[in-house]
Amino acid sequence: MLELFMESLRIGEATEHLLRHVVVVAMDLRAFERCKSVNAGQYCFLLQTRGVDFSADKKFMTGDFLKMMWNRIDFLRLVLDLGYSFIFTDVDVMWLRNPISKFPGDGHMTISCDRYNGNPWDKKNRANTGFLYVKSNAFTIEFYKYWYMARVLYPGLNDQHVFYKIKNNPFVQELGIQINYLDTAYFGGFCQPSEDVRKVCTMHANCCVGVENKLNDLRVLVEDWRMYRNGSVEVGGFKWRVPRKCHL
Repeated sequence: MLELFMESLRIGEATEHLLRHVVVVAMDLRAFERCKSVNAGQYCFLLQTRGVDFSADKKFMTGDFLKMMWNRIDFLRLVLDLGYSFIFTDVDVMWLRNPISKFPGDGHMTISCDRYNGNPWDKKNRANTGFLYVKSNAFTIEFYKYWYMARVLYPGLNDQHVFYKIKNNPFVQELGIQINYLDTAYFGGFCQPSEDVRKVCTMHANCCVGVENKLNDLRVLVEDWRMYRNGSVEVGGFKWRVPRKCHL
């Protein structure tokens, strides 16, 4: 899947230069070596958790899967604490155009959606934590600290489900963090595909269970994008051929 992610940046519109800024966070030594072998940008970073072997595929919502997700949140909290803003992306998000200009200027944290209702400030949007832009400031640092701590309040849930629980929490309200949500017209996915190929920036393999299903549909998506970029398909007649295998 990492190869598909990197390929999307290479063939995207005004995205290839972003490869110089990619930091791939590997959860185990095998993934770290794989990252270096595919020349995934300039930086491969090994993030390990004591007592856990992440080299095998972790089934969704198992104990090891949850440890992996929460280790990620704590790592991102540290990045913010060091003063760095970041764009976080799962590798099953294909970057087809440079998305940076589509991020709103206001707000402290900008997050993608499985389902978008048209209001970028509405907390009822179905957020997806697999793609987000976070500015380093006191608001986001405290939010990430609380988010990580909240795993204890909601045992057995992953970071995204806990986000749903805490976004309306009184502490978060008092904190004053401003969170806005990305329009799926630009930041689409298999849950709610971006229908206008002239607008789409990213496409996420969300609403999909199973690595093989994701790989299958992402390969088709990348091929669709290639055909569009090569002029093989008229813009007015373009339609994604995915999701196919990915259905919930």
